[in-house]
Amino acid sequence: MLLNLLATQFPQHQYLLFNPKPGKLYTPDFANVHEVLPQKTIDKIFRSLWRSKWVIDDLRKYEIDLYHGLSHEIPMGIEKSGIASIVTIHDMFPELYPDNFKAIDLRIYRTKTRFACVNSTRILAISNETKNHIVDIYNINPEKIDVIYQSYDPLFDVIETDENKERVRKKYSLPNEFFLHVGTIIERKNLLNICKAINLIKNEINIPLVVIGKGKEYKEKVKAYIAENNLQNHIILLSDQLAFEGKSSFVPSEAMPAIYQSAKAMIYPSFYEGFGIPVAEGLASGTPVITSAKSCLPEAGGNAAWYVDPSSWEEMAKAFKEIYTNAELVKTMRNKGFEHVKKFSQEKYVSHVMAMYQKTIHEN
Repeated sequence: MLLNLLATQFPQHQYLLFNPKPGKLYTPDFANVHEVLPQKTIDKIFRSLWRSKWVIDDLRKYEIDLYHGLSHEIPMGIEKSGIASIVTIHDMFPELYPDNFKAIDLRIYRTKTRFACVNSTRILAISNETKNHIVDIYNINPEKIDVIYQSYDPLFDVIETDENKERVRKKYSLPNEFFLHVGTIIERKNLLNICKAINLIKNEINIPLVVIGKGKEYKEKVKAYIAENNLQNHIILLSDQLAFEGKSSFVPSEAMPAIYQSAKAMIYPSFYEGFGIPVAEGLASGTPVITSAKSCLPEAGGNAAWYVDPSSWEEMAKAFKEIYTNAELVKTMRNKGFEHVKKFSQEKYVSHVMAMYQKTIHEN
């Protein structure tokens, strides 16, 4: 998304995408975007080394003014090359929760992320929460770090027609009324406590929870709780339901705005996030959002969301009930949400990134 925005909003610049292999997820489709692949035989054989170190020769060849490592990594030696560099740090989850990672993966993450933070010209953090962790864990000068919030897909800005919402609802066998949770089914996303909240209100407000996301071990733990508490009609794991019906379990992004806008509320009480895009998506959709009072999620939700302690399913249950029964509250949250997500627009996002590029080149 960022490359597309840069190419269209700032067409006066040339953008080179250095890829060890031809891009599958992204193929440049602009006259000012060029994909650069390894050319030397040894670079083609050792593509990971080319990406992590030898690419500097190509950066010099193409007279690159600024290198942007888009995810926690910059080439070794770039700090001595005279080329300005930025690294984007999305989160510090492995540093904060090391027990969730294999020892070798943790060592690789720590080595490359610390190196990038120490040796880049500047750091782009996607939230103040992430910035503070970089400062605390790696002892980085906060003046070196710019916070630039991510944007969300503008698909969520489009208000869907009732006809399209009904079409999507039928296609995915969704109930007439439902609460919504979107996210990978892993422990820090906190689905089990959401299920406990639904269990508290199931006899008072008979509204099921639709869950869009896949998981492994933690998902089995959630399914065991659902079975033990007879919540099969109250918790809908959509991927499982679609697979049972013989349909694809994948829900494409084009269907998500209609699903968000059909939900009575979207809940996202994660224990830790780098930013929390589903919160912004929910607010842009005009859907009341319940989210965590911890981590960076208050940055994503601003004054528009309902905040809960992620450890308290009682607080989640209260939020569900209040939003479901209070039409005036829903109207207020909806209006505040539309206003708050303006700060995450694609135009603001790409302009802030370009301003950071220019500042970094000037400082270098």
